[in-house]
Amino acid sequence: MMSQRRGIHVDQSELLCKKGCGFYGNNAWQGLCSKCFREENQREKQKQIQEDWALAERLQREEQEAYASRHQKTQSQSAITPFSKFEERKTKEKSSKVNTVTKFFIPSTKTPPKKDTSFDSHSSPSPSSSASRHSFNDGDQATREFIDFLKPLKSGREIFKQCRAFTESMVYKRDIGADELSECVQDFYQNLSDRLHTQFKGSTDHVESVMDEVEKYMMTRLYKEVFCPETTDDEKKDLAIQKRIRALHWVTIEMLCVPVDEEIPEVSDSVVKAITDVIEMDSKRVPKDKLACITRCSKHIFNAIKVSKKEAASADDFLPTLIYIVLKANPPRLQSNIQYITRFCNPSRLMTGEDGYYFTNLCCAVAFIEKLDGQSLNLSSEEFDLYMSGQASPHWPQPSGASLGAAAGSAALSQVHKRLDLLTGLGERQERVMEKARQLESDLIDWTDEVEQKVQSVLDSFPPEPENPAAPAASGTTAAPAAAASSAIDSDNVENELLPPPLQPQVFAG
Repeated sequence: MMSQRRGIHVDQSELLCKKGCGFYGNNAWQGLCSKCFREENQREKQKQIQEDWALAERLQREEQEAYASRHQKTQSQSAITPFSKFEERKTKEKSSKVNTVTKFFIPSTKTPPKKDTSFDSHSSPSPSSSASRHSFNDGDQATREFIDFLKPLKSGREIFKQCRAFTESMVYKRDIGADELSECVQDFYQNLSDRLHTQFKGSTDHVESVMDEVEKYMMTRLYKEVFCPETTDDEKKDLAIQKRIRALHWVTIEMLCVPVDEEIPEVSDSVVKAITDVIEMDSKRVPKDKLACITRCSKHIFNAIKVSKKEAASADDFLPTLIYIVLKANPPRLQSNIQYITRFCNPSRLMTGEDGYYFTNLCCAVAFIEKLDGQSLNLSSEEFDLYMSGQASPHWPQPSGASLGAAAGSAALSQVHKRLDLLTGLGERQERVMEKARQLESDLIDWTDEVEQKVQSVLDSFPPEPENPAAPAASGTTAAPAAAASSAIDSDNVENELLPPPLQPQVFAG
């Protein structure tokens, strides 16, 4: 690792709009704020529309010339057809061709037929798809809350009708691109905000509160249609950044120069809460709620830095710590959530305030992770490649004085030594097991010998009595009791000799 260390530094001017308007910029808007980006986008679209119209007119002229040429060649063959009917058919065909070319360059404005519904009855159309019906069920509570909020307002009924009509029309525009959806929503926000500023005579706080509820109502109902739409590559970007963060699991606090000491319980708790908040962002539906998760995460980061340094945190301390939190959390659908906030959040919230500041820093953190290299982490390119490939890790012990040119060989040699140490340990364990087995075998042999000795000792202490020779048959009746006694069931009892002699039967003369 390089001896000279430098932290991640981002000048505050880099977070602002490149047009110099003073608002926060965004990488998704090429470094511009939402206002400047929309103006630039509209200029480009106007230019594109003019070019498309010129192309359409040229194609129309070519079609007319081709048609006139075909008509001249077939005029003699179509004499049977009345001239008036021929002119009518010609006019219809030309009109159809012109309309076809024109519609090719004009987005569809097809909207469902409007219904005359009242402010108190907030029924909504039920599109044929089950996904739309499920989306309506999820937004039913948001509809009731929106109506309750608008009832005290004088123009609440009109605001609700406009929002509901726009939301219903957006359901039928799911096939258009995400940028077009975003532009429709942002145009609606802008027009409604301008009318509210006129109505409330410049009361910004009042207008913002109404716009917050408008955003909550609309985005809750449109969430399934506009979050990570199929017309975008948001899902592909989610998988790419998730894979990138997993590959960077080896990045340490020291490499990012993060001024956080996780050994302190309060700091560790703040880090865990920050990770939880940035992960929780994916569970929210409303852009404002997602921004609130980012803001809470950022405040926990500032608290962790403050406790660790025992002084107020600076912006230079915040961004590296935010990068570290994102790497540890690996939030789900990170790019989709950022794009969703960028496209459909109330633009004033992203341009100013702490929500806009923290969100801009999160976008910078993600951009840094995507472009992260060895120089960003104070590493050489060789070390960075080894860590990314898994051939080495900063957590493995490194021999002092090792040259960077032999890093690859050192990593392989370290793996070999690690496995040799493992085999050596297994051999030592086997030796200990064999030694204990031999000891057990020796103990069993000693125990067997000891048992045999005790048995033999008992036998020697109580020798068996020698058997008496059989008496001759002429010895009379006295021999029979002796034979009977020797064959008694307790003849083997060693204590028989201590018993009194058996009784002998006697004959009495009567």
